[in-house]
Amino acid sequence: MTTEASHQNEVPESALAEPVRRVGGLWVTGLVLVNIGINAAFFGPIQVLLGLQAQAFDPGQKEAILALVTGAGAAVALVANPLFGAFSDRTWSRFGRRRPWVLIGALLGTVALVALAGAPNVALATVLWCLVQLGCNGAYAAITAAIPDRAPVDQRGVVGGLAAMGQTAGILLGAVIAAVVSGNFALGYIICAAALVLGVVLYLVTAADDPLPRGAIEQFSLARFLAGFWINPVRYPDFAWAWITRLLVNIGNHMVTLYLLFFLADDVRLKETQGIDPPTGVLILTGLYAVFVIVTSVIGGKLSDRMGRRKPLVIGSSIVIAIASLTLGFFPVWPGAIAGACILGVGFGTYLAVDFALITQVLPQAVSRGKDLGVINIANSLPQVIAPAIAAPFVTLWGGYISLYVAAAVIGLLGAVFVTRIRSVA
Repeated sequence: MTTEASHQNEVPESALAEPVRRVGGLWVTGLVLVNIGINAAFFGPIQVLLGLQAQAFDPGQKEAILALVTGAGAAVALVANPLFGAFSDRTWSRFGRRRPWVLIGALLGTVALVALAGAPNVALATVLWCLVQLGCNGAYAAITAAIPDRAPVDQRGVVGGLAAMGQTAGILLGAVIAAVVSGNFALGYIICAAALVLGVVLYLVTAADDPLPRGAIEQFSLARFLAGFWINPVRYPDFAWAWITRLLVNIGNHMVTLYLLFFLADDVRLKETQGIDPPTGVLILTGLYAVFVIVTSVIGGKLSDRMGRRKPLVIGSSIVIAIASLTLGFFPVWPGAIAGACILGVGFGTYLAVDFALITQVLPQAVSRGKDLGVINIANSLPQVIAPAIAAPFVTLWGGYISLYVAAAVIGLLGAVFVTRIRSVA
């Protein structure tokens, strides 16, 4: 590497400038494929493969094993996203700030997935799944930060929508992989690893990523580095309100989907009324939900760019998500479940695209986009821990599924209320 002085002379300052040139189709395609690969690598194991492996280790303890492995992985994900985002912010290689971490994260995730296929015991499987989470979250933090690095404000809605489309398509691909392998979890892990590798190739080969001048960042100090993860809500109130909004909407969404299997079995009585097994019902509803997410994420993002406004669509999509919750609660029949899944897909797809665009406009500093988006992504991961604790008493003690879905609607609507507190974005 060159000396700091010569490096600064050679490197453009555009790495930290607000982008004005619209990104092209090749760059966006690379972005979408990375999101597909990462989410296939995440959700193929989470949905099926880890459960099959837990059963192979000890059929009598499969629930406890799965809880241990996925819980440890979730804890790693909670930390890894902001941490790797911060690492990418400080990376000054000639290949840019984000691409090196997409590569490193994908390689780590791939190696860990392949090793997981042959893990001989629970302890090693837990460690390897944590490494998968570490690598995939590292790549995800970098690719997410690349959007405000490269896409101008008036294009972020549609780019964010396409990224959300890629995430949902990756979840579906993971489910397809798990179904195709027919119980062979080792083969499933290898296919997921291949999907991750193939997903990042186009972006790594073609994406522009302006290098960061070393002089643009302070000399490393561990104390300052750790302190940087605290973003003062008094100094940056819009960022704080955006974080709270995303947390609440995601808690509501997780509460809706968490007990869907049991809801179909116990309230809808799907097997008795329709002759459909509840797991098949979940797959049908998930597929319908995903289709609407994919469609509306692109449409909603494009519409917000044309309007030049984000908050009305965030508020509207939060209300639609609440309507989906109430539909499930008050119409516990199979047609009601189908309608609820479709409405939820419409609302959440729009929300994912438009809220992401809004968030990129309230980030505190260009120099710390990766870290700040990582902090935002805690609001995506934390509901996986919070939602079960909130949901269980409603189902078991406070009125059953109707009270659960009403509570989910109220929590989601609070997100719509708090987004109105954001002042710097229309």
